[in-house]
Amino acid sequence: MARDFQRSRRVEEQIQRLLAELVRREVKDPRVGSVTITAVEVSRDLSHAKVYFLPFDARRSVAEVGAALASAAGFLRVHLKKQLQMRHVPELHFVADETIDRAARLSALINEAVAGDAARAPAAAAMNDGGEDEPAP
Repeated sequence: MARDFQRSRRVEEQIQRLLAELVRREVKDPRVGSVTITAVEVSRDLSHAKVYFLPFDARRSVAEVGAALASAAGFLRVHLKKQLQMRHVPELHFVADETIDRAARLSALINEAVAGDAARAPAAAAMNDGGEDEPAP
């Protein structure tokens, strides 16, 4: 089983590199624009691959770029077949990568919690200075 994991990891990395280059050089669809392929996950049997992408162009919606990439999936598979040393190339499924948005939301929540704690700290200090004993940690 460890051998399968290593092979799937190698296939994922190779597909990611090749797709990034193919999308940049070969895909002529203007809806795609500048896209980064952030990750690829292949199924255990290597028949399907989830391709995570991140569009750079703010004028294009993620759905529009995803639809353009999905329409180019067959074209990309043909080119992958030429470059990969595999009998069967995985079917490509394009998924928008939301990790950056999720990280920004978490960072904003953390900053909000820290600011709330900082605002409550002077009030807690004033209560403790009023003669009350500090609670034991």
